[in-house]
Amino acid sequence: MKVAVIPARGGSKRIPRKNIRDFCGKPMLAWSIEAAKSSGLFDHIIVSTDDDEIAGAALAWGAEVPFSRPAALSDDHAGTTDVIAHAARWMLDQGWTVRAVCCIYATAPFILVEDLKRGIAALESGNRAYAFSATEFAAPIFRAFHQLADGGIEMFFPEHYSTRSQDLPTALHDAGQFYWGRPSAWMEGKRVFDRHSVPIIIPRWRVQDIDDEDDWTRAELIAEQLGAGEK
Repeated sequence: MKVAVIPARGGSKRIPRKNIRDFCGKPMLAWSIEAAKSSGLFDHIIVSTDDDEIAGAALAWGAEVPFSRPAALSDDHAGTTDVIAHAARWMLDQGWTVRAVCCIYATAPFILVEDLKRGIAALESGNRAYAFSATEFAAPIFRAFHQLADGGIEMFFPEHYSTRSQDLPTALHDAGQFYWGRPSAWMEGKRVFDRHSVPIIIPRWRVQDIDDEDDWTRAELIAEQLGAGEK
């Protein structure tokens, strides 16, 4: 059995109610639910939430809301791993035989079915704990610098001041779309970003964190170019 879990708490502050705010004609989390449904990969698609309105929207779009997320896992400090671990334990308590649990973020409107399929194939192809979406940094991180208190700047890696960009290692970062994991990995709290994980590379143009209003506007512009509102 494979199960998708979409974390969607009600208390987002920078973009209030963002998980059910309209995005191109649908509540934001509907895009994640529909991608999970379209993939045909999952025996269950669960939304983990503490919010009745979000639960109602999840049910309306075809997901399950079989439990209410505990308050201790619904504040600003709750980590994704803990939330998915809670859901995985609930599944095992129901007697489900679960091979893989996929966390899909509620704010991932550009997720593709083919990426979810690549993820489960990668997870099951070797001794991996996780397979998750990642993308390349837009600029070489080894040429990065920060501003000092006096207004000047300092490189994080000054030894690479003269290194050509093409000679630097490719650096990746979390694409914030999905995380396939074995139930034991979630429940043991294993770190996603470690040697036991494999990245599923997503092109940069299809990756957008949605944490504030500027991010939301940028995501709408991307969606417009992709014709998302026409679906």
